[in-house]
Amino acid sequence: MSEPSAETTPQSILRLEGVRKHFGANEVLRGFDLEVAEHDVICLIGASGSGKSTLLRCINLLETVDDGAIWFDGRDICDPRVDADEVRREIGLVFQAYNLFPHLSALDNVTLAPRKLLGRSRADAEAEAHELLGRFGLADKARSHPDSLSGGQQQRVALVRALAMRPRLLMLDEITSALDPELVGEVLDAIKELKAEGMAILMATHEMAFARDVADRVAFLADGRVLEEGPPSAVLDAPAHDRTVTFLRRVGSGYSGPGPHIG
Repeated sequence: MSEPSAETTPQSILRLEGVRKHFGANEVLRGFDLEVAEHDVICLIGASGSGKSTLLRCINLLETVDDGAIWFDGRDICDPRVDADEVRREIGLVFQAYNLFPHLSALDNVTLAPRKLLGRSRADAEAEAHELLGRFGLADKARSHPDSLSGGQQQRVALVRALAMRPRLLMLDEITSALDPELVGEVLDAIKELKAEGMAILMATHEMAFARDVADRVAFLADGRVLEEGPPSAVLDAPAHDRTVTFLRRVGSGYSGPGPHIG
């Protein structure tokens, strides 16, 4: 695999070059290119099946790429000699299904990985967990188990659990799609707070208004590629590609520009 190209800036934390991934005859990622800089918030948008979740799983090394390279902090993490667990300590991934341990309290869900993987003492891990839970409005839920929490509270605990590992990059996979509409706002507010603190975030989302307000860049995915990428004002308000226009109209994004080109 090639070395990172010269245009990669010193602040780049993640770079994907020509990434391909297929499942049998189905090629999900088809030469995927993307770059994330320190403190960037990038929203991935696109129809179901466009490759968003597979992309995040490949970056987190839950899936093996078939071709191309993924550079994280200057090293090719697709190299089979790379320790996947070490990479995951620096790249947090939060799923839409929460994936909390049902038999553990919110506090124990948050402190388990820092204690087991980072070797932190219980006292230190719990002190930081209480601070994080408090920041996200969960101070009184530390001893609660997931089944006694609302969906929005469970998703915020999942966010806190990822943050407790002190990742350099946080990835979010449609984390509001399983929530009732009235709970979506509290999770999105938590993400806004992380952006304000300078966290680098790569997130797949169907929340177009949120992407417009918070993202530094929006990438529209189609057929396993980035078809269009740029500031939200460009991609969401003045898309250059017909397929982006069609998608934005279908999801009710508020786009009111010209329709797809015919001819």
